Amino acid sequence: MGSLTDVPGVRVGHDQKVGDGWLTGVTVVLPPPGTVGSVDVQGGGPATHETDALDPTSLVSQVDAVVLAGGSAYGLAAAAGTQRWCEENGRGFEVPGGVVPIVPAAAIFDLGRGGNFAARATPDMGYAATSAAAAEKEGHDVGRGNVGAGTGALLGRTYKGGVGTASVTLDGGVIVGALAVVNALGLPLVEHSLLKESVTGPPLNTTLVVVATNAVLDVAECKRTASASHAGIARALSPSHTLADGDTVFCLATGTVALDRSDETARQVSLITLQSAAADVVRLAILDGVASAEAVSTPAGDFGAYGGQIR
Repeated sequence: MGSLTDVPGVRVGHDQKVGDGWLTGVTVVLPPPGTVGSVDVQGGGPATHETDALDPTSLVSQVDAVVLAGGSAYGLAAAAGTQRWCEENGRGFEVPGGVVPIVPAAAIFDLGRGGNFAARATPDMGYAATSAAAAEKEGHDVGRGNVGAGTGALLGRTYKGGVGTASVTLDGGVIVGALAVVNALGLPLVEHSLLKESVTGPPLNTTLVVVATNAVLDVAECKRTASASHAGIARALSPSHTLADGDTVFCLATGTVALDRSDETARQVSLITLQSAAADVVRLAILDGVASAEAVSTPAGDFGAYGGQIR
């Protein structure tokens, strides 16, 4: 399967709390300095932070970290902890007197699943996850399943979701990796009629994805790659991109391997190949997240209004 950290310089850190009402966490993707990034949001119910800054028409083009968190909109506060770590380490957009870290974030809905609605991802958890990522070695293994932002994730609000990751290496040494936090309304390869029978509770869901590549891409090309990567969500989950999902894909390009841009045809083929691969690894990362989730049976009520058989 590979992982997001097969892209040189990219590191991933998790922090989570379980028990005493807690069932949530934070996952931070820490790319190397100078990484270019953008984002595409296609879910109807997103919880996001600083995504407008990643628009190709905006001032900045570089991303210092990406935060994925539990806690719905409340959990976006975790990004403040990551910003604090980045500032302490001199990472950010240079301004007179210091730096302003560019730290976009997105969150899944897991409120109350540990029993306490107020137990949400915090700035301290964001800081801890960032520190954990920074301490990892090049090419490290990524924690999968019910860790980080996937700690309280559910699939179809009935089965355990979680964190998954995958990668592929293309001709010319281009690597494309993806990390997904699967907390979706849809289920893998399930007809809508079966989905309706297995779902209870209000529709509050999200699949969050970070795609990374070592290719040289500008912000507009990152935006298009993020958009194309949403196809991977649709291939893995049915339904996807609903009004009740906050499906969001970030794309990061570390810029160490040049694509073939010898003429216009070569440029288009290179980008189409990369973007098609990105959709494929997103699909694989989602399926990996489902497969890596804990195989446990939980009595109804342990997830509050989201009780049922968790397996």
